Amino acid sequence: MSRPNRFLIWGGGGWVAGHLQALLAGQGKDVHSTAVRMENREAVLAELERVRPTHVLNAAGCTGRPNVDWCEDHKEATVRSNVVGALNLADACFVQGVHCTVFATGCLYQYDERHPWDGPSFVETDPANFFGSFYSVTKAHVEEIMKHYDNCLILRLRMPVSDDLHPRSFVTKIARYERVVDVPNSHTMLADLLPAAVLLAEHRETGVYNFTNPGAISHNEVLGLFRDLVRPGFAWRNFSLEEQARVLKAGRSNCKLDTTKLAAKLAELGYGEVPEIHEAYRRCFERMRAAGVR
Repeated sequence: MSRPNRFLIWGGGGWVAGHLQALLAGQGKDVHSTAVRMENREAVLAELERVRPTHVLNAAGCTGRPNVDWCEDHKEATVRSNVVGALNLADACFVQGVHCTVFATGCLYQYDERHPWDGPSFVETDPANFFGSFYSVTKAHVEEIMKHYDNCLILRLRMPVSDDLHPRSFVTKIARYERVVDVPNSHTMLADLLPAAVLLAEHRETGVYNFTNPGAISHNEVLGLFRDLVRPGFAWRNFSLEEQARVLKAGRSNCKLDTTKLAAKLAELGYGEVPEIHEAYRRCFERMRAAGVR
């Protein structure tokens, strides 16, 4: 007989982990969280034995503070978390028969001749072509290995956004920048997609999924909607990719991910349609305005 679902969120105290905790608790699910370091094999196995989850949701990892430039100067720590730790947790879950959902990244690609911003999107089987940041390098390498574990679901988020102005939300970040580039990108609206992550996990889906809203939106379009719907009078300035590169330690991925595989699977599971990213942002900012977020 199968056990009732019990979720253990890795990365307790983190931004995405907190949203998952609230979502699962609100659904009345049996949910626990932990901040145990993923690279500590003995501690990971002990935590799995203590909680005895049926599902692990891995929202841990190293993205750097205040941004991925940090990883350029802390490569050992980045590898320890994003590679050694992520693989250790996946393997420990495999050994104990636990399904493991990994909140990964889609920042593995860069527009090129085959994938211009207004052309074909990157699909899950496309090899990574962006190596401009050490953070992305670690994530690309670990995905290539982890995807062979038959207990792992790998969800590629990009530029995630929440219904508030949390410091980790993409909108908050670019609203605070002195200048921004204006490039179309795929984005993940947490309100639209975290419930889908739970559904996929409950059905023990595996493999790699581009986990973003359909379509791509530019920074100027995002900030224009933010100004119109949340913060009237807000203004910003642009600069070029070349100018941006001169002030950053690491490069930044710019790409559009294909969501056909995700849409087909969610339709199969009876999940409602995920809104196109322009509409998703409009709804997000309308929710912010209704909640008095400024």
